[in-house]
Amino acid sequence: MPRLIFQKLLRAALSEIGAVFAVGVAALGVLLFALIADETLEGDTHDFDQMILLALREPGEPGNPVGPWWLEQAFADITALGGYTVLSLLVAGVAIYLVSIGKRASALLVVGAVASGTLVSILLKLGFDRPRPELVAQLTHAQSSSFPSGHAMLSAITYLTLGVLLARVHGRRRTKIFVMSFAIGLTLLIGMSRVYLGVHWPTDVLAGWALGAAWAALWWLAAWWLQRRGGIEKPMEAEE
Repeated sequence: MPRLIFQKLLRAALSEIGAVFAVGVAALGVLLFALIADETLEGDTHDFDQMILLALREPGEPGNPVGPWWLEQAFADITALGGYTVLSLLVAGVAIYLVSIGKRASALLVVGAVASGTLVSILLKLGFDRPRPELVAQLTHAQSSSFPSGHAMLSAITYLTLGVLLARVHGRRRTKIFVMSFAIGLTLLIGMSRVYLGVHWPTDVLAGWALGAAWAALWWLAAWWLQRRGGIEKPMEAEE
């Protein structure tokens, strides 16, 4: 009995700490996005962006990326993981699964986070209307404007949100760390692939990561707030 009480108190404390951490991530992400956007509009990031893009190409050959032949193919495969089709299928599958186990509110939350993030990304792209890089060859297809990177932003929202969701259903700290590390690592790889393939300026990706992480943190806070008021199902570990 004392052990059960201690576990409940520990979970409550960790939940509060998690909420404070999420507020910090959201605030920092929005601040970083605002700073990058401001510097980008003023043209102060031009030299940095050019330096990174050219560093990823063979000297004097803007169509030839550095590294072995398989690296380009690997990044082309990785970048697809942040595309609208893959993310839509993934979110739809997760939502259907959550509904099937009786967690409809959680399913709505996941869909809401990604759908709203997609809308924000589209509106920001229209607002900034930054051209795609023409400094180097674009090694994959890209249509919309460049800032912020939709792949970086939406992969951050989707994979971090799902990572938190999976981490909450496991009691072991080691498992939680692995799940979140994998989600963060995948998000970083997708963003880097956009720069390597020449379809985004580095600051596009940095801004996408910052705002995507902030958006995921805000929706986690919404889930935490609703859960405390009974508006959303508790994580499975709390039900045992």
